[in-house]
Amino acid sequence: MAETIDIANPTRTQAILTQYGLHAKKKFGQNFLTDLSVLHGIVDTAEITADDYVIEIGPGIGALTEQLARRAKRVLAFEIDPQMVAVLAETLQPYDNVTVVEQDILKVDLTQMIATEFGVGARVKVVANLPYYITTPILMQLLRSNIAWDNIVVMMQREVADRLNAAVGTKAYGVLTLTVAYFAQATLAINVPATSFNPSPNVDSAVVKLTPHTPDIVVDQPERLFGVIKGSFSHRRKSLWNNMLQTYGKDAEAKEKITAALTAADIAPSVRAERLDLTQFTQLYLALRAVGLTQ
Repeated sequence: MAETIDIANPTRTQAILTQYGLHAKKKFGQNFLTDLSVLHGIVDTAEITADDYVIEIGPGIGALTEQLARRAKRVLAFEIDPQMVAVLAETLQPYDNVTVVEQDILKVDLTQMIATEFGVGARVKVVANLPYYITTPILMQLLRSNIAWDNIVVMMQREVADRLNAAVGTKAYGVLTLTVAYFAQATLAINVPATSFNPSPNVDSAVVKLTPHTPDIVVDQPERLFGVIKGSFSHRRKSLWNNMLQTYGKDAEAKEKITAALTAADIAPSVRAERLDLTQFTQLYLALRAVGLTQ
């Protein structure tokens, strides 16, 4: 009889790890999720339906992949560890709507892969239990890509989740908050204790849902805007004025242009970066561009 016990069942997870001589590899940020309620919560948060094409990053032994495959039309999973790819060939054998690709997601042409697997311009949902050490690079690659996505639901370290969801003026608020906010609305969906994993990580985790949106002010070169934001936070305890002097120069001409830009954006020189929201930063960027301090 075919195996009917969920991959995420702690007993089955341990049996798979033992069978293949597996252990969590730190270099790949591996921890195996063994809490079915969390897995169901992830799939529910992503609102997966029978019409959905899903991208999964880091399927591991297939615990989340299995839950996705039961609901989605197709699942395209990217796994960097060749040993895990071999395991997935067996654990996901019952699911003919899953394709596993042995690739580093940061080096993949996602647009081309989606076109090949799902069709040109297909809309996707991204669901992942992200390796914590590369959470931010993966998120930024997804957000900056030109793929058509309906939502991104990811498990990440709780500290990073708090930064994504931070309010203006709080300690967690910063460059990551603002960069993500340009592309999406972040919502903290599920808190996940360390005991939900085998082995238990040293930190708590959270599931965050990103929903695409258009910012109040759209710019033609978002990377330039992000550069202004990053420079403004270069010394968090310093005023915006001091950080801008370090970025653009301390000579009389630079000071005059910085003053003009701040005035045009209606921002006090003494304010700290953590007090500005995305719209204010965008207005500042446009003002800096107008006076020739950035492109």
